[in-house]
Amino acid sequence: MEEILTQAKEQMEEAVELLASDLKTVKTGRAKPSLIEDLTVKAYNDQSMTLKELASISASDPHCLVVSPWDKNILKDIEKAIAVSELQLSPVIDGDLIRVKIPPLTEETRRDLVKLVNQKIESGRQLIRQVRNESKKEIEDLEGQSGVSEDDLHRWLEELQQLVDQYSQKLEDLGQQKEKELMAV
Repeated sequence: MEEILTQAKEQMEEAVELLASDLKTVKTGRAKPSLIEDLTVKAYNDQSMTLKELASISASDPHCLVVSPWDKNILKDIEKAIAVSELQLSPVIDGDLIRVKIPPLTEETRRDLVKLVNQKIESGRQLIRQVRNESKKEIEDLEGQSGVSEDDLHRWLEELQQLVDQYSQKLEDLGQQKEKELMAV
């Protein structure tokens, strides 16, 4: 039984981590390296690598990211990857660096991004519900086995529900934090 709950907890933790990393990619109008660090860059004979593997990324001010590639020969590849990304950013090559201006968000864009965050939170909830349903089925399958009473089943299902509540709250907290970040002007 402990194995079922431990496995459920691990899967729920993965869902929260997945959501947290997904929320990092939602732009907030502020320059944060996490916004672009996981972009895929085709460099070195079309080999795909993440931007953080190819360059250092820093925020020179609240509205500008500076990308400094370790190999200056791939400046154009990095610029292209940033330009064609879904983030709709306009990188500019400045000597050996790439500067990426982060435009301020309009009120309408902020509201759209809050809707996007809420969709991502709902996806996280669905993952947690899926884990709960699978674990619940495993627990219910133990019914009738020797040494397993109805009280045991009830207690285990309550423990599972407590895990679900705990991780659902973590998702909510992440969503509220990101929403607050988005709505701050």
